[in-house]
Amino acid sequence: MDDLRPSSGVAAGLAPLFPPGLQAIYGECRRLYPDQANPLQVTAIVKYWLGGPDPLDYISMYRNVGCPAQDVLEHWHYISLGLSDLYGDNRVHEFTGPEGPSGFGFELTFRLKREAGETAPPTWPAELMQGLARYVFQSENTFCSGDHISWHSPLDNSESRIQHMLLTEDPQMQPVQTPFGHVNFLQIVGVCAEELQAAQQWNGQGILDLLRGLHVAGGPWLITDMRRGETIFEIDPHLQQDRVDKGIETDGSNLSGVSAKCVWDDLSRPPEDEDDSRSICIGSQPRRLSDKDTEQIREALRKGLEINSKSVLPPISSQRQSHDQPQQSVGHLQSHQTSRSRKDSLESESSAAIVPHELVRTRQLESVHLKFNQESGTLLPLCLRGRLLHGRHFTYKSINGDTAITFVSTGVEGAFATEEHPYAAHGPWLQILLTEEFVEQMLRDLQDLGSHDEIKLPKEYSWPDKKLKISVLPDCVFDSPLQ
Repeated sequence: MDDLRPSSGVAAGLAPLFPPGLQAIYGECRRLYPDQANPLQVTAIVKYWLGGPDPLDYISMYRNVGCPAQDVLEHWHYISLGLSDLYGDNRVHEFTGPEGPSGFGFELTFRLKREAGETAPPTWPAELMQGLARYVFQSENTFCSGDHISWHSPLDNSESRIQHMLLTEDPQMQPVQTPFGHVNFLQIVGVCAEELQAAQQWNGQGILDLLRGLHVAGGPWLITDMRRGETIFEIDPHLQQDRVDKGIETDGSNLSGVSAKCVWDDLSRPPEDEDDSRSICIGSQPRRLSDKDTEQIREALRKGLEINSKSVLPPISSQRQSHDQPQQSVGHLQSHQTSRSRKDSLESESSAAIVPHELVRTRQLESVHLKFNQESGTLLPLCLRGRLLHGRHFTYKSINGDTAITFVSTGVEGAFATEEHPYAAHGPWLQILLTEEFVEQMLRDLQDLGSHDEIKLPKEYSWPDKKLKISVLPDCVFDSPLQ
C-alpha cells in the first residue's frame, strides 16, 4: 500500500543526497512551487525495484492557485516520479546515456479541481497514476500527447461521468534534462465516454482543444472536474457537427492503433497444425513476437509513421525512430481492472521462448478469421473510414499476448501484405491489405458497429468471396485461456 507523508530533505539541506534524476525533477517542481518545498507525497512503502507492486516511487501533490487572468481555477497538481530514470544505476531502468529519453522519457501529471473547503489533496489520483504506470511497465507501451485511455470506470470510483482519459503536455511543467536523459511531463485529462469516442474517431488533440475552450470542461489548463455532469457536446451542441464531423471528413483519424483484446486464426490451415496456428487453444502456445517485430509494431502504435505525406510501415529491421518525426495518437484500451505481472511483458525471459527473427518466415494466408471484443470491434468503422480510406494503416495489438493485427491500405509502403496476397503473417503479426472497394463494402456491412444501439454478442460478419470472417465476442472469451 501507499503511505502519505511530507517529503523530507529538500528544506533540510540534504538535496545532494537525492538521486540525480530525482533532483532534476524536484528542481522543476521548485521552480513552479517555490513556496512548497515540502509537498505532501504518496510513496510506495516497498519500492518497485525491491519487489513492490507500484512502479512510481513517489507522487508529489501541490496546491496550485490557478491563474485568474486566464480564468483558471485553484486546483491540486499531482506529479509522478518513477517513469523516468531517477537513479541511473539500472535498478529500474536501463541507463542508455544522457542523450535519449530517461527511462520511458516522461512523467505523469494530473490537475484536479479543488472543492470548496478542501484543505488537503485527495489521494485517489495517486492510485490512478500507479495503475497507468503499471500498464506502461508491463506492456512497455509509452504514452504520447493526444493518446487516449479507455478506463470504463469513474476515475475516483464514484458515480462520476468522468470515466476515461486523454493525455496532453502539462501547461506549466517544462521538459527536464537529467544526467540520465530527457523527461517530458504528460498531463492526464479526465473525459466522458462521448468525448473519448470523438477522440477515437477524429483525434485526441482536437478534442483537447475543444475542452480548453470551455471553462466548465477544463479550460486552458485542462483541470479535471469529477463533478462535471455534461459532455462538451451537451454544453455546446454545435461542436459535434461543426468541429468533430467536419474534422473527420477532412482529416480522417490520427489514431494509428490501439492496445486491445483480439486474436486471429488462419482458416487456410488445419486446426491441428499447431506449428503455425495463431489460435489460442488447449495445449498450444503461440509464437512470441521477435524483438524486431515488436519494435516495428510499437513504432506504428506510437507514431502512426506519416512520412512525406505517405503512410509508411518501417522495415522490420528498422531502429527506433527519431522523436522529431510526426506523432499520431494511440489508444490504450486498458481497464483499471486488467493487470499482469511484469514477468509477462513482451520481452520477458520467463515467458515462452522468442523465435529468432531470421527463422520466422512471412507466410501468405488464403483465409483468416479475426476476433475482437466489443470495444475493439466498435473501432472497426473508424479503422476503415478514418484511416484506410485516407491511405493509412491501423494496428490492433493484443493486451493478452503477442498477437497483432494491422490493416493497411494500398497506399501504405513497407507492408508485407500485397494486393496479390492480401493476408500475410510474420509470426503472430497479421497484416491485412484492403482495397478501397472492399473497405466501402465492409463499411456498409459493419454499419451496426458504428451505431449507439446495443449489440447482441456474439456477432459475426463474413465475406466468403474475400475469405475473411470477423467475430465480435464478449470480453470473457478473451479473459479465458480457452479462447
